Amino acid sequence: MNQKFSQPLRVTSALKTSFVADALAMPVHWYYQPMEIERAFAGGIQRFEAAPEFHPSSIMSLHSKRKGGRQSADRSSKGHPANDQSPQVVGDVILKDKAQFWDRPNVHYHQGMQAGENTLNAHCARVLMRTLVSSPQRYDRETFVNAYIDFMTSQPAAHPDTYAESYHRGFFANLAQGRKPKNCGVITHDTASIGALVTIAPLVFSERLNGTSEAEIQLTCRAHLALTHPDESLMQVCDRYVQLLCGLMDGPDEAGVKTLLLEASKGLTSTNLASLLKHDVPDSQVVGQIFSRACYISDSWPVVLYLACKYQNDPWQALRVNTNLGGDNVHRGVVLGTLLGLQSDTVATNWFDQLADHTVIDEEIETLISAASAPKL
Repeated sequence: MNQKFSQPLRVTSALKTSFVADALAMPVHWYYQPMEIERAFAGGIQRFEAAPEFHPSSIMSLHSKRKGGRQSADRSSKGHPANDQSPQVVGDVILKDKAQFWDRPNVHYHQGMQAGENTLNAHCARVLMRTLVSSPQRYDRETFVNAYIDFMTSQPAAHPDTYAESYHRGFFANLAQGRKPKNCGVITHDTASIGALVTIAPLVFSERLNGTSEAEIQLTCRAHLALTHPDESLMQVCDRYVQLLCGLMDGPDEAGVKTLLLEASKGLTSTNLASLLKHDVPDSQVVGQIFSRACYISDSWPVVLYLACKYQNDPWQALRVNTNLGGDNVHRGVVLGTLLGLQSDTVATNWFDQLADHTVIDEEIETLISAASAPKL
């Protein structure tokens, strides 16, 4: 894809590539040792795969089913269950047929998911895409949060996943206690995480195609994040992400793309990405030693920008490298795929049709773009 392609085509490629990246990394999501990926998949992940039954790094059994965070928050100082009358969020409110899997060691976070299926947060991005075309306004917080609640609590489940991040559990724990939906967002140790950015791109694209200014989009995205991720440090990264997406939508040349990517890191990391790229440090050293493989935005954001710069001309290689580096590769992948897809449609062209839900996702993307690009009355 090049500068001659229209913004709608760039957006289509970006969204399709983000869903490809999500499904590609799913089977080795939160594997924290790349050698474990090699053991499970000789040569690493090279195509869509199903989630293995055994997950060597899984600590899902340690996560609270009542709220965000770990099970330690559910117990008294003596190790006994705390006197908490709140409902069990996982099992009673969300993931109603999946609670059984949370109590077993080494169960895969996405157990049972098949090759080409998308994870929960990617499905939440689709919920946002659908609400953006169903609401009389371009974006309405109440419309989205109500759709999010309906989606997460539906029975049978509207998605194939087993795990829900802290932000989901914290939100529904507060909702079960009677809080208004707009006030259910919580702050935990991992609120400022890359997973928060998964739903941002569809909102940015919809608003930008509609003619909204970059500054207005930043405010809208902050309001959107506040529903589930009320963290200022995260919102500062989100501001940069919005700026970067808007810049890439304009179709800069190769040098311009790199400038935008490097600019997006300034002030948000003490590591000079330009210098890192110049010295050609091995990826396994960059991700795992210089930056953590974990979800925290302070590390995952510069990792995304580093990979987007290094593999600017080979997006499929970028997504495979990201996947096989492990850690929170799914959510990093969604953001990375979005950035790469705005520059090239090669991944979307070659892999999107292998996604389990490609037909309906394609329709949702087309409807979103058509609604946002429609002539104003």
